Amino acid sequence: MSAVVDSERKGHKRKLADTFTYSSAVAGHTGGEKDAVPAQVRRLLGIIKACTQKSPDNVDRVVLRRAAHSLAELSKSEENVDFVVAEGGINHIVPLLSFFPAPHLDSKDRSSEDVEKESCFILGLLAIKPEHQHSIADTGALAGLVGILKRHTDNIGCPMPGASVVRRAADAITNLAHENVPIKSRVRAEGGIPPLVMLLEAYDAKVQRAAAGALRTLAFKNEENKNLIVECGALSTLIQMLRAEDMGIHYEAVGVIGNLVHSSLHIKRRVLEEGALQPVIGLLSSSCNESQREAALLLGQFATTEPDYKARIVQRGAVPPLITMLGAADSQLKEMAAFALGRLAQNKDNQAGVVQAGGLQPLLELLQSKLGTLQHNAAFALYGLADNEDNIAEIIRQGGVSLLQEADLIVQASKDCVQKTIKRLEDKIQGNVLKQILYAMHSSQATDKAMQQRVAVALAWLGKEADLRLCFVDRKGLDVLLELLTDQRRDAASHKEAAAALFELAKKIPATAAIDCAPTEPPSHVYLGEKYVNNQTLSDVTFLVEGQEFYAHRIALLASSDIFRAMFDGHYKEKEASIIPVPNISFLVFEKMMRAIYTSSTEVTDDVAEDLLRAADQYMLDGLKHLCEETISKQLNNENLAEIYDLAENFNAPQLGRRCALYALEHFVVRYLCSIMDDVRAVGA
Repeated sequence: MSAVVDSERKGHKRKLADTFTYSSAVAGHTGGEKDAVPAQVRRLLGIIKACTQKSPDNVDRVVLRRAAHSLAELSKSEENVDFVVAEGGINHIVPLLSFFPAPHLDSKDRSSEDVEKESCFILGLLAIKPEHQHSIADTGALAGLVGILKRHTDNIGCPMPGASVVRRAADAITNLAHENVPIKSRVRAEGGIPPLVMLLEAYDAKVQRAAAGALRTLAFKNEENKNLIVECGALSTLIQMLRAEDMGIHYEAVGVIGNLVHSSLHIKRRVLEEGALQPVIGLLSSSCNESQREAALLLGQFATTEPDYKARIVQRGAVPPLITMLGAADSQLKEMAAFALGRLAQNKDNQAGVVQAGGLQPLLELLQSKLGTLQHNAAFALYGLADNEDNIAEIIRQGGVSLLQEADLIVQASKDCVQKTIKRLEDKIQGNVLKQILYAMHSSQATDKAMQQRVAVALAWLGKEADLRLCFVDRKGLDVLLELLTDQRRDAASHKEAAAALFELAKKIPATAAIDCAPTEPPSHVYLGEKYVNNQTLSDVTFLVEGQEFYAHRIALLASSDIFRAMFDGHYKEKEASIIPVPNISFLVFEKMMRAIYTSSTEVTDDVAEDLLRAADQYMLDGLKHLCEETISKQLNNENLAEIYDLAENFNAPQLGRRCALYALEHFVVRYLCSIMDDVRAVGA
C-alpha cells in the first residue's frame, strides 16, 4: 500500500492558481527567508484555528484555503508529519471536513471544497505513519470523510465539481485503514462501504481508482467488509473495470477482486459466476506490470475453486502469457507467473500442456534465482509437471535432473520440494517412460550429443538398478559418459558432471552384480560354536598346518562350502583320510578361517586380511571373503590401490574391486576435475 501512497505523492499536481506563495498575512514576514518548520506549522495551525472559531459565513475562505494548502505541502515530507501532529494538527484539521455546509456551484463554495480537499489530503498524509491512524479516527475523521463521499454519490454518471474532494477523501480512508483491522471495521460501521461501491461508477476515472483503492484496502483480510462489498453489488462493476483501457483502473479493480476472493471460497465462486475469468486472463497481456502480477495471482486462486477450473483457465488461453511472464525482468512478475503455473500444474492435462507450450525451461532456470519465494514457486510448479509421465523424457532431455540437483536453494521448503520432484522422476523412469528416454539417448547420437549426454547423466543418477545393464551396456550409456569425461572440447563443469555420474553409477553396481555383496550365512544350526574350534571332542578329522595339528568336525565343514562337501562327500582321497595336510596357508590364517566356519565370524585384522582372502577364495567361503574385502577396502590409499585391485581380480573379490574403482573415481577423477574448476574460477575472478 505504501507504493500506492508514494506514487500518489509523486503524481500530485495542482493548478497554478492554487499554488501558494507565503504572504505576510500567512507567513508573517516579507523576506525570502523561511522560518523553521515547527514555527511554520504553528503559524498555519493558528490561522486554521482562528478561522474555525468563526462561523462559516464569516471566514475568509481564501486565507483558510491557502493555510490548509501550505500545511499539506509541509506534510508531504514524512519528517514534518510528527511536527504537525505534535502541534495539535489532527484536532484542527478534522473539523474542516464538515465545517462548511453542503457546497453549491458558486465560487465561494468552490473555495470551501478546496478546504475540504486539502484537509482530506493532510489527514491522508498524516495517516501514512501507523502510529497516528487511531488518533485521527478517534477525533472523528471517519464520519467526516464518509460524509464527503455520501454527498457526492448523486449524479455520479456525469462530471462532478467535487471530484477532487471525493478522491482525496477515498485516499485518506485508504491510508487510515492500511494494515489496521479496527479502522477497517470502523469504516464499515460509519457506512463508508456503500458510497465507495457507488463511486466505482463515477464519471471521473480518478474517482473510480480512488474508490477501488479504498475498497481494496478495506477488503484485505476482513470477512465482514468483503461480504458487504459483494452485497452492495460491487462485483459487476469491478469486472467491467477489468476491461478498462486506463491501466490505473484495471490495476485497482483486479486488486480489489484479489482481496475479495482471498480465503473466501463463496466469493470466489460469485466472482467467477459474474464472468471475471476471461477479463482476468486478458490482463496477463496488459502493458501494466502490476495488473499482470495481480491477474496471475488471481488466476492461481481461481485454480483452487473447483477441479475443472484448472482446465478452463488453460483452455481460455492463460498458459502462453504466463510463460512469457516467466522471462520478464520484474522478479515479482516472474514469481506470480510461476505461482499460477504451479496451481494449474495440479491437473494432468495442464501438466503436459505447460511443457508443450515451452514452460519447462524457464521454470528450471528460475531455480537459479537468488530470491527464495521465486525459487519456491518454480520448484512447486516443476513438482507438478513431473507428475505426468508424458513430461519425464522432456525434463531429462532438457537437463532438468542436473538443474534440480545443482540448484542452490534458499528455503528448506524448496529443498524438500526439489527432492520430492527428483524422487518422483526416479519412480516414473520405468516401462514406456524408460523406452522414451532410451530412444532419446539413442536417436540423438548423430544430431545432439549434448542431449544424449544429459540423458546418460540423468539415468546414472535415477535409473533403477535392474535397468542399469540395459541403459549402460546394451544401449551404450556408459560409452556416452566416458566420451563426455574425456572430450577435451567440453568444459571442466561437463567433465565434473560426467565423473560424478560415473561415480554414482559405480556405487550402484554392487547391487546388480551376479554375486551378492552381503555375506551369505549358513543356517544357524550348523554352527558348532566357539568351544569346538580346534577341539578333540567328537573330532573326526585332523588338519596338519605348518606342522601343527588342527582338530575339526566333518559336519561343520560339509555345511560351510562346496569345496569341503566335495572333499568329504566325493571321490577324493581326503574322504577317508584322518589327517589332511594343508600347504600354503599359515596356522594363524587357517585357525581364523576355521573360526569363521564354526562361529560365522572372526576377527579379520589388517596383517592377515589378504592371506585370509586367498584362503576364503580357495575354499569358496563367500561370507569370510566379504569380511576380508571390507577390512582390505579400509586400507585403500593412493600407493596400494593398483596392488589391491590386482588382488581383487586374482581372487574373485568383486566387492573389493568395485571399492577400488570408487576410490579411483573419487580421489583421482572427481578431485582432479574439481581442482580444474577451482583454477577456472580463479582465472575468472
